[in-house]
Amino acid sequence: MERVATVRVLFADTDAMGIVYYANYLKWFEAGRVELMRKLGMAYRELTGIGVHLPVTEAAVRYLSPARYDDLLAIHAEIRGCKRASIAFGYRIEREDGTLLTDGSTVHAFTDADGKVVRVPEAFLAKTGLMQPLSSKGGRRGTKPGT
Repeated sequence: MERVATVRVLFADTDAMGIVYYANYLKWFEAGRVELMRKLGMAYRELTGIGVHLPVTEAAVRYLSPARYDDLLAIHAEIRGCKRASIAFGYRIEREDGTLLTDGSTVHAFTDADGKVVRVPEAFLAKTGLMQPLSSKGGRRGTKPGT
């Protein structure tokens, strides 16, 4: 999993107990996803520029250790799978000392501006190097096993 972003915990990110409010991890997952896409060659702004959006359809987070004010956090992200009209990302957030704070995943549908589900754009596949989405059976569409 690639380190894609770093964030410093602000006082505003913490709750009354002095630890990071749980929903902020989802915000940092988004930061990781956006930076990963940029590193792969297709910034999210470019995707929306061609009329395609990635609304979240599933999200999972495991909270393992708390982050606190002024902690420096490393955000790691990866693409876990791509199907005909969806993509799954995985995340890990660590404190600068290497302590794993949280891990999780999100699944996103590819949609048009009206929210209608669309196939993964060819431009996205080409620029990110994914080439073809994985079929529901786990293999590349249109390829024979072993080729």
